[in-house]
Amino acid sequence: MATGGGNYRNGSHRNSLKGLSTITATDRPLSVNSNPSKPALRNKSLSSVTASSGLRKSSPASLGAAKDDAGVPGRVRVAVRLRPRNAEESVADADFADCVELQPELKRLKLRKNNWDTDTYEFDEVLTEFASQKRVYEVVAKPVVESVLDGYNGTVMAYGQTGTGKTYTLGRLGEEDTAYRGIMVRAMEDILAEISLESDSISVSYLQLYMETLQDLLDPTNDNISIVEDPKSGDVSLPGATLVEIRDQQSFLELLRLGEAHRYAANTKLNTESSRSHAILMVHVKRSVKGRESAHSSENGTSTNMTKSLRAPLVRKGKLVVVDLAGSERIDKSGSEGHTLEEAKSINLSLSALGKCINALAENSAHVPVRDSKLTRLLRDSFGGTARTSLVITIGPSPRHRGETASTIMFGQRAMKVENMLKLKEEFDYKSLARRLDIQLDKLIMEHERKHKAFEDELERITTDAESRISEVERNYADAMEKERLKYQKEYMESIKKLEEKWMMNQQKQSSERKEQMASTAEEVSEVKKSLSKETSLRKAAEEEVNSLKSQLAQLRKSEASANSEVLKLRKMLEDEANQKEKLEGEISMLQSQLLQLSFEADETRRRLDIGGPGKGPGNLDSLISQVRPQQKDSGNGEKASVAKLFEQVGLQKILSLLEAEDADVRIHAVKVVANLAAEETNQQKIVEAGGLASLLVLLGNSEDETIHRVAAGAIANLAMNETNQELIMSQGGISLLSMTAANAEDPQTLRMVAGAIANLCGNDKLQTKLRGEGGIKALLGMVNCGHPDVLAQVARGIANFAKCESRASTQGSKTGRSLLIEDGALPWIVQNANNEASPIRRHIELALCHLAQHGKFVFSSEIFKRFLLKIFLNKKIQITYIAEVNAKDMISGGALWELVRISRDCSREDIRSLAHRTLTSSPSFLAELRRLRIDC
Repeated sequence: MATGGGNYRNGSHRNSLKGLSTITATDRPLSVNSNPSKPALRNKSLSSVTASSGLRKSSPASLGAAKDDAGVPGRVRVAVRLRPRNAEESVADADFADCVELQPELKRLKLRKNNWDTDTYEFDEVLTEFASQKRVYEVVAKPVVESVLDGYNGTVMAYGQTGTGKTYTLGRLGEEDTAYRGIMVRAMEDILAEISLESDSISVSYLQLYMETLQDLLDPTNDNISIVEDPKSGDVSLPGATLVEIRDQQSFLELLRLGEAHRYAANTKLNTESSRSHAILMVHVKRSVKGRESAHSSENGTSTNMTKSLRAPLVRKGKLVVVDLAGSERIDKSGSEGHTLEEAKSINLSLSALGKCINALAENSAHVPVRDSKLTRLLRDSFGGTARTSLVITIGPSPRHRGETASTIMFGQRAMKVENMLKLKEEFDYKSLARRLDIQLDKLIMEHERKHKAFEDELERITTDAESRISEVERNYADAMEKERLKYQKEYMESIKKLEEKWMMNQQKQSSERKEQMASTAEEVSEVKKSLSKETSLRKAAEEEVNSLKSQLAQLRKSEASANSEVLKLRKMLEDEANQKEKLEGEISMLQSQLLQLSFEADETRRRLDIGGPGKGPGNLDSLISQVRPQQKDSGNGEKASVAKLFEQVGLQKILSLLEAEDADVRIHAVKVVANLAAEETNQQKIVEAGGLASLLVLLGNSEDETIHRVAAGAIANLAMNETNQELIMSQGGISLLSMTAANAEDPQTLRMVAGAIANLCGNDKLQTKLRGEGGIKALLGMVNCGHPDVLAQVARGIANFAKCESRASTQGSKTGRSLLIEDGALPWIVQNANNEASPIRRHIELALCHLAQHGKFVFSSEIFKRFLLKIFLNKKIQITYIAEVNAKDMISGGALWELVRISRDCSREDIRSLAHRTLTSSPSFLAELRRLRIDC
């Protein structure tokens, strides 16, 4: 059976690992090297590590440290990452616990041998299924990347069973969400951020080892690359591989997409996209070191630029190798056959050869069989060589693959014993120095010749220019002096002549102006007299016109006041007519609905009388509501027997007294025992009588431990299944404590227990108002933000219980008005999740919608029903007790009507489908809306 756990290839959905999130802080502080804000290798040079000669074993330390807690340099660092259950495993293994238990704060992993015994293993880092891609990169690969930037070789490798998330961890591009970027993409981002493209360089090769042939993923035609080893240094090189220089992140992403398109993959029973080859990404980083040159020049202050240029530049060459191994698989489980079977054999042979080499290195064997496979030859420098190596092993939680999980864990344990001797790849770039000196020499010669020629040309130009300027200035000076003398003489004669002419003209002009002024003055006086008489007549006419306008304005104001009074009277008449029309329409609709209900009730009465007795209801809806009970498994019989034996030997009072112990572990174990006892109905009354309920509530309110909150809430949920205990819980403030716990909790299991307890309390008719008043409904709605399916199922169950009680109280006549659920804003969430994919959530939501729609229906008391039948036969007027359908308008406007129609047609359960149909057909408001929308119910 295909597990679906292999959807980790780029371009497809990774539903199995999308829920991963950043690990919360644990009680034990992380080491400095695992802190993202403090680079692990920037402040500590690795040269001091390689200089150390005394190597000795020690316990595992945090990944990526230049030197672990006991001073072992270069040891292979191993981290284990757990994949969450996929959809197929959640169904197939629903009745079985995970085969592994992680303790990330202790960096330990427990592998279950059976229901009682476990094996414990320690690793450098333990990453849970909630660990984010950023967290994985920082603890596994970032220290290796920093070592490569400092001039060391580094290797990051993923090993594990097929479908456990190796390609997701290393090669995820993060195109849909940058938070899902894998180690390859994040490593290149850090490298590009640290280097200078002007003086440094990055080149990349991308290969795959398929069926013991080394192929180039960037050039598919190059499908048989040879491996060359340096006989002196032992370094491995691939002269035939394509080497691409990287300048930016986008080009690197395009390169990865090209390589992934050429990589071999197949569909097996364990993985829909199973990698059939080992992918190897090689990143070569070449950096120039400027620190020593600047330090040397500062010590010798008299050094010239020429002396600096004679020093060869220092270059550090680091190589980062990222290896995505193909997943190990068993043929009987993967179902491989034909060519896929041959691929699986080749993969297992190469992984077996790698395991033999690691075993030999871990046991300090004299012979290491590195030449048994091309994979071991490529990784010769990574295990037992000079590279800094980090290994991440990926495992799954399914107990069906416990054997593969145990094999993967033992591989990681042996790899932790392998020690490398790190070496700094640093050399002088003499070729670059020679090229730089030649260029500098040519520039100096050309500059000298240019300056010499320019100096001679400039000197000659200045000499000739000076001579020509002197002669020209002498000539210009003599000519200018003569021109100025003639000019001033001419201007003097012209000015004398102009003054004489101007004086004569002024004399003539003054005499003519005197005559004209006398004549114009007489004419102006006559014109002023005429205009004055004209203005006087115009003023009189204007005053008469103003008086007439004033009288007209007064008349207009009087007519306007009368018109306004008429308009007000007309408006009032229109409003009275509109109100009367609304009243008449309301009375008509009420009469229509009463007529429809009378016909419906008459048909029901006739049908019941024909049967011979009162009709029975559509079914006991209580059977649709599941109770929160702990899942009892056959494997838990031993634990139940041990708890019962403890109960008989120690006694209930002694166990309850341990709930107040000072030791937190003792309190945790005591509350777990009480929770197990409360799961049995025979023990619940004894626990309550002995004060266990009060102790649990006190512990829930005073303790800050998340485990105590979870287990105590589960015990209270078990006790809340009894109606008497429900009233005790409410009287002792239990709903307030549960609401406070829900507001502060983050663990989905704690929220599930709290929601289960509140859901049980919601099923009590007597506690409706008090439960809502103390924030029970608000607490349920607040827990939907968690998004966990188990929590949402309990919230939906609580809302269904509450809606059922409200509907029953409304039918009995003890409850009127709007539903408390609608007043607290639960309707939008109910409508949104009415078609939820999870069947428990959808079933409870469908029941809640039906009960809300029934709230406020036509109600007959038994006495009124008898009178109703009597008056039918006597042809008298029928008086009906009617309660308005207070929820109908809210449900119609909130979209609940559409969901009721869908439930009446598409619900898989016949009883819920028929209940929804009866609810729609018996509601006048719903029928009117359906007729308006032209929907046939």
